[in-house]
Amino acid sequence: QVQLVESGGGLVQAGGSLRLSCAASGSIFSINLMGWYRQAPGKQRELVAISSGVTTYADSVKGRFTIFRDNAKNMVYLQMNSLKPGDTAVYYCRTSVSNRFGIVNNYWGQGTQVTVSS
Repeated sequence: QVQLVESGGGLVQAGGSLRLSCAASGSIFSINLMGWYRQAPGKQRELVAISSGVTTYADSVKGRFTIFRDNAKNMVYLQMNSLKPGDTAVYYCRTSVSNRFGIVNNYWGQGTQVTVSS
């Protein structure tokens, strides 16, 4: 089993910045990917940024958000700059992990609220 613990959400004014952190722990042999998704009220969960050897960003955050990892600590971060009210959502960390038997499982964090005021 793998646990993900997120931190760093909060309330910020438009144009401000926040950094989200996510730490993975537990039965980890290798991490295939780590990333961030978000879900706004009344909307489906959507990909924000993901790192799996290559990095992918949603078009809506390109140039404003940066995902980076600390592989030694099994952590992933999301640096969010130039925040907009449309970025308001619950942000979820996701990881895909292989155990020592080669079995792959996906895990999600509990979510952290990001609110951007205008």
